[in-house]
Amino acid sequence: MSAKKWTPTSWKKHPAQQLPEYPDKSQLEETLRFLKNMPPLVFAGESRDLKDKLAKVADGKAFLLQGGDCAESFAEFHPQNIRDTFRVLLQMSVVLTYAGGLPVVKMGRMAGQFAKPRSSDVEVKDGLTLPAYRGDIVNALEFSENGRSPDPNRILQAYNQATATLNLLRSFARGGYADLHRVKKWILDFAKDSPEGERYMRVAREIEHALAFLSAIGADTASAAALRETDFFVSHEALLLPYEEALTRTDSTTGDWYDVSAHFLWIGDRTRQPDGAHVEFLRGVKNPIGIKCGPSLKPDELIKLIDTLNPKNEAGRITLISRFGAGEVEKYLPKLIRKVKREGRSVAWICDPMHGNTEKSSSGYKTRQFDNLMTEITQFFDIHQAEKSWPGGIHLEMTGQDVTECTGGADAIRDEDLSQRYHTHCDPRLNARQAIEVAFQVAEKLRELRGNDEDWGQAAC
Repeated sequence: MSAKKWTPTSWKKHPAQQLPEYPDKSQLEETLRFLKNMPPLVFAGESRDLKDKLAKVADGKAFLLQGGDCAESFAEFHPQNIRDTFRVLLQMSVVLTYAGGLPVVKMGRMAGQFAKPRSSDVEVKDGLTLPAYRGDIVNALEFSENGRSPDPNRILQAYNQATATLNLLRSFARGGYADLHRVKKWILDFAKDSPEGERYMRVAREIEHALAFLSAIGADTASAAALRETDFFVSHEALLLPYEEALTRTDSTTGDWYDVSAHFLWIGDRTRQPDGAHVEFLRGVKNPIGIKCGPSLKPDELIKLIDTLNPKNEAGRITLISRFGAGEVEKYLPKLIRKVKREGRSVAWICDPMHGNTEKSSSGYKTRQFDNLMTEITQFFDIHQAEKSWPGGIHLEMTGQDVTECTGGADAIRDEDLSQRYHTHCDPRLNARQAIEVAFQVAEKLRELRGNDEDWGQAAC
């Protein structure tokens, strides 16, 4: 496949999974023509910068933190929600950097994570069969004929929301909000009194003491860009290919094609067919690419995918996102790691503990148990250590909102608590306290890997 000529439209000659059927094709084409003339959401140079950072992740010299909404919604679009998720990711990255002593690459499932794959094309309620909800970029969660009909106008609404989200994220990352001198202020009010909040504040005080020491010996910490600003990248699953195609442009600097809808795009477990439309589309853009690796992925198929998407074996191009489920990791992950190592492919490995651990609670809600998530992360780390491979990151569905969607954690959320603040449009997310708790537990694993078992962030400073 890789030897064939690629164009932004060549995916249309390949079998496509998970794409909606738009009843009004002419309106769809008109919408896409309009979108092709709109400004890019991200820039090619930013994606190249991310690729360089992911090359360090692949080499064991950095760690990737990727997190955000399961599916962004139009109804919950609010600057406070964007800010709070960004704040939690900043807190998590501080904990991971402080523990591991290595750079943390920060990436949000934000500003484009609108489309969702579904296990069935239709949903049936009370004898009525309608198209499945495929994310707000396609149709509405409301179960009605009008709501579930794919609507091209939603594509433009998603683009506009992504634009506003990115503007705000760039302001936070570059405008002083991410300044390490503000490290204590990042914690959310509802998380302050939790065990994780108290532990985070101890780490924050240690960082403040370090900054005060540097200032005392004459270092200009007030104007150092590395302390005042941070790099923040956005990502989403490249699922709705007409949207991705419309936002694919030629970079004026290099002449290469980039999908300017996000810095990083991934192929889901349901759309990674080697001869499929999604693989065909992504092989031609120069963005760094993720591949979800689930139980059905065979080692030989993985190598074929890697070679199709990265024929030159460029470092930083491919990130493998494992998602097996607690108890299943040992069955599938080692043979994939061994195959990739044996074939000499350059990849970064990260763990998605969310998608293999979704279940239905006794109260009827879709949920995830915190202990199962941590079991999968722990197994991921332990297997990589045994295989002499680098466990390069984590991929979480989480939010800065005070939701009750995943059970367990230090808050001990129970099945009967889920109804209190269950707000997700699709899959359950970790709340801020649970996300920070994950960060501390992952930080312990990083510290062990880096050969430093001393207690940290435990005693009051």
